Amino acid sequence: MAVPDKTGLGQAPSSAKGASLANGLDSEAVVAPVDGLVGGRFAGREAFQQTVRAVLSQAAAEGWPEIILSDADFEDWPLGEAAVAQSLNTWAKSGRRLILLAHSFTAIQNRHFRFVRWRQTWDHIIDCRRCKAGESTALPSAIWTPVWLMHRLEGDRIQGVLSNEPSRRFQLRETLTECMKRSAPGFPASTLGL
Repeated sequence: MAVPDKTGLGQAPSSAKGASLANGLDSEAVVAPVDGLVGGRFAGREAFQQTVRAVLSQAAAEGWPEIILSDADFEDWPLGEAAVAQSLNTWAKSGRRLILLAHSFTAIQNRHFRFVRWRQTWDHIIDCRRCKAGESTALPSAIWTPVWLMHRLEGDRIQGVLSNEPSRRFQLRETLTECMKRSAPGFPASTLGL
């Protein structure tokens, strides 16, 4: 039985709703299930990380042509996990494109070793861009795809929204495009020293 989602972004299966309550999240939190995406709000670190895993798994399953990952430093993203690396390996093919936007890539280089190796292998489909901190267009913590978005909202608690709503995707893409215009290349696949 489906439970109406209070955010107006779709319906959440009652099992996902129950799982979020069991994890100590508030009653509006919806954890995206691994076997598909459910629009709605998420709250808490585990719900955020599960949402990232679910979006990347779905991107691999459906072969979305473009993904944009955006965050100040990606420190608390699950990019170094084996499941995420597997999703990215399955997703990566000729004609695909991944864009990473960050203020700093230091956390990725120091904490997410599997992602760094994956990035080296698939350098030809990845564009890493360093955005200046304090720009007029704030860098969102988000995943944008042509089909879904995950947007982590600012605040003391980790919370955000997962949506396939076209107007939300359009607005987030516009913000990310503005950030890209003001960015420079960063996080090279390898550093050559002589």
